[in-house]
Amino acid sequence: MKFEFLRKKYPRFIYQNYSWKISGKNLEIFFDFKISPGIRFRPRVVIKNIDKKQGLKVGERALDNLVFNLGLMEIPSYWKATCSPEIKINCGYLNKEQISWWKDLIIRGMGQFFFENKINFKTPSFLKINAGSKNRVDAIENPVSKNPAAAGFFDILKYVKNREIGVLLPLGGGKDSVVTLELLKRAKKNIRCFSLNPTDSAKKIMKAANCRNPIIAERKIDKKLLELNRRGYLNGHTPFSAYLAFLSVLIAALSNQKYIALSNERSSNEGNVKYLGKIINHQWSKSFEFEQKFRRYSKKYLAPHQKNGAGVEYFSFLRPLYEIQIAKIFSRFAKYFPVFLSCNEAYKTASGTKSPTKKWCGKCSKCLFVFAILYPFVKEKQLLKIFSKNLFEDKSLLPIMQQLTGERGFKPFECVGTRKESSAAFYLSWKKRGEQFSAKLPILLRYFEEKILPKYPNLKENSKKILDAWNKQNNLPKKYESYINQNL
Repeated sequence: MKFEFLRKKYPRFIYQNYSWKISGKNLEIFFDFKISPGIRFRPRVVIKNIDKKQGLKVGERALDNLVFNLGLMEIPSYWKATCSPEIKINCGYLNKEQISWWKDLIIRGMGQFFFENKINFKTPSFLKINAGSKNRVDAIENPVSKNPAAAGFFDILKYVKNREIGVLLPLGGGKDSVVTLELLKRAKKNIRCFSLNPTDSAKKIMKAANCRNPIIAERKIDKKLLELNRRGYLNGHTPFSAYLAFLSVLIAALSNQKYIALSNERSSNEGNVKYLGKIINHQWSKSFEFEQKFRRYSKKYLAPHQKNGAGVEYFSFLRPLYEIQIAKIFSRFAKYFPVFLSCNEAYKTASGTKSPTKKWCGKCSKCLFVFAILYPFVKEKQLLKIFSKNLFEDKSLLPIMQQLTGERGFKPFECVGTRKESSAAFYLSWKKRGEQFSAKLPILLRYFEEKILPKYPNLKENSKKILDAWNKQNNLPKKYESYINQNL
C-alpha cells in the first residue's frame, strides 16, 4: 500500500496502556497499542528466571517507569505499518527533551526503512509526538527527594553499590558476544548471561560457555502485525539494538547488575548510503553515537546516577575494535566454531510464511564478510566445515564482494565491517592463500588480485594499522581496557 494512503487513513498511533506482574520467577509485561481506526496490537514480553524478592526491591513506581519506556521502544515496530503522522502517549508523561529524544531515535534508527520504502521523513509534518499530562509515570530528572520513582530505584542501586559488581551480558548467536563473554570470563568477572528470544545457536553457545542461571526474555510480536505485512502494509528495518538497550537496563535492575556489557564494535559507526541529505546507517543503534545518546537518557530517565557512583552502567565492551580484530580473537575459541551463527537469512520467516533454515546460507553479504574476516586466522578446512563450501569460489558473490569493498553501489544493509576493513580482510585472505597453496586462486581472490589490489598499493600497511587499531571513543571502565589489550 502507498505511504500517503496509509497516513491519511490512519492519522494517529496510540500507546494506550501497559501493565506487568511478577508470576513465580517470571516478570510478565503487556502493552496495548491502537492505530485509529480499527487496528489494535497487544504484544507482550516475558522475562524468565528472575528473583521475585529482588524484583520487588526495585520499587513499583520505578519498575512502572522502566516498563513504560520499554513500551515506547516497542512503538517503531508497530507504527511503521502505517507511519501515522501522530504518535499519542496516553499512559505516561514525556517532557520536551524526551519527546525530542524519541523523535530523533525514530528518524535516525529507521533510516533504512525510510530509504527502502522511499519515504520523505524530512517534511515538517512528518511526525508529531504528543504525551499527555503526568498521570502515571513521572519523568525521572534526578532528585530522589522530588521523585518517588527515583527513590524506589535508588533502593536497588544502593544495593548494587554495596555488593560485588556484576556484569549483565546480552548474548546472541554470533562471534562478537562470544568474544566479550570469554574475555570477561578470563578476567574473572561476575557474569550473568541474558538472551532475548534465544536462537538454537545462542542456546548452544550458552551451554558451551557454561553460562549458569541465564536470564531468558521472550518478546512476543502480535500476530496481527505479521498479517498486515502479508497484506501489503509498510514493513522494514527497525533499530533492534535500541530495543535491546532498554530491555537490558530493565533486566539489570531486576537482576542486580551494575554493568551492562554490549558487544557492539567500532565498525558499526560507518553508514551505508546518503538519502535526502542524511547518512543512513543500518547499524545506527549499535553505533557510538547511539550509545552516547542512550547513556545520557538512561542516567537521567531510567537508572539515575548518584554522586557516589551508584547506577546501571551501559557500554559496549568491544567498541575499541574493528570486526576483523574481533574475528582474530574469536579464532582462538574453536569450541564455538560448530555452534555460532551470524547469518540473518538463517532465521527469516517472511512474515511467518516459511520456516527458518537455521544454517549459514552462503549467499548473503553477512556470510561472505564473516568468511573473509575469519579466513586469515582460521584453517581453511575448519572454515569449510562451518560454511559447507569455500565462499571465495562462488562467482555469484562477486557483486557482494564489490559492495563490501566499496567498488560498487553502497555497503550492504547488514551488520558488516567498514569498506576499508573488508578490503583488508580480502588482502589478508589473498596473502594467506598465496603463501599456503600453490594452486590457482579462487575466483573472488583472483578478481581481488587483478582488479582491486592494483588500486590500493598501501593495503599491506593499512591492513596492519587496522589490526593494531584502538578506538579511543568508547565508554569502557578504565580497568576493562586491559582485558582486551591482553588478547590483541
